[in-house]
Amino acid sequence: MTLFESIVLGLVQGLTEFLPVSSSGHLVLFQQLFGIREGVLLFDIAVHIGTLIPIVLIFRDDFKKMLLFRENRLTLLLIAGTIPTAIIGVVFKNHIEELFISGKTIGIEFVITGCILWAAESLKNGSKGLPTTSWLDAAFVGVMQGLAIIPAISRSGLTIAGSLFRGFDRDWAARFSFLLSAPAILGAAVLHAGELIGTGGFCLMPEHAAIIAAGVAVAALSGYTSVKIMMRVLTSGSMRGFSIYLWVLGILILTDQFLTHYYF
Repeated sequence: MTLFESIVLGLVQGLTEFLPVSSSGHLVLFQQLFGIREGVLLFDIAVHIGTLIPIVLIFRDDFKKMLLFRENRLTLLLIAGTIPTAIIGVVFKNHIEELFISGKTIGIEFVITGCILWAAESLKNGSKGLPTTSWLDAAFVGVMQGLAIIPAISRSGLTIAGSLFRGFDRDWAARFSFLLSAPAILGAAVLHAGELIGTGGFCLMPEHAAIIAAGVAVAALSGYTSVKIMMRVLTSGSMRGFSIYLWVLGILILTDQFLTHYYF
């Protein structure tokens, strides 16, 4: 992986992790375009950690309250949402890895994500906030997050859609989605890091480490921007533009997969 490729992939990861267009799907797509086959797992772990940084910074007051046991309800709701995500991730991990390697299904998955966003945007605005959100609500959103283990199914898109399906108000839907991403990103990174430790995958030349660090820095900066954009979209805009983008992208990929075979 070159420095340019690392910066581009870091930018893609940061922007698409929190915009509802699937970061994993875009990483698979760009890795396919660049022809990158080696060092992908370590890079993916690193840039995902990079996108965790803006979540901690933007929602630092929430994390501080939870650490000081001043917001126990929020803590318990995040636990309720994380449990189904973790179960789905562990049970289906091996079945999904081949989809990441081949990228064969990302076209239809982008289209599906677009349809889910459109359906969520068609709902009337809900009224649930932190005090009125149930454990079942949180678990439902956690299941939706777990489904995003599939490459081009957006984690932020499904968790925001799931929140809206359960009647969350739009500001709380965004906040809960982003907070719920923290244990998911950290847990996935730890899980994959364990695999790399066993294979010596953390042994890097200094120049390779610098290339990955550049990608992480760009992912953190662009991730901060995308969180701010998404908060604004949910409070005063519409997600239908993302749906259209995903449908166009999915159709282009499907066209290549079935007709041109240039990249897939």
